[in-house]
Amino acid sequence: MNCIFCEMKDYILENELAYAIYDKYPVGKGHMLFIPKRHVKDFFDITKEERNAIFELIDEGKKLLDKKYSPNSYNVVINCGEYAGQTVMHVHVHLIPRYIGDMKDPRGGVRGVIPDKMKY
Repeated sequence: MNCIFCEMKDYILENELAYAIYDKYPVGKGHMLFIPKRHVKDFFDITKEERNAIFELIDEGKKLLDKKYSPNSYNVVINCGEYAGQTVMHVHVHLIPRYIGDMKDPRGGVRGVIPDKMKY
């Protein structure tokens, strides 16, 4: 099995069950990924312990990013499955710092994954 996340070694943060890295193709400055160490494809298949480990690291990552970049807001995003946009089939949670002016009108947030549904 060739999984880039299973082969990853340079962690920014880690605990027993999960780790964090900067996204190789960031949406914005400071974009991080939080990944369970065990290879599992779908977020709904991780254990409660893995879920807790990931969200503990997200809290740490937010503190790190607040200090380093001072973003104005965040998106926390999980793509579950090919038709939801998942391209690496190993669970990963995106923490995307958002900044004033990074897009013209951010209202609707993640609803923008289906552009016709963004404005309501």
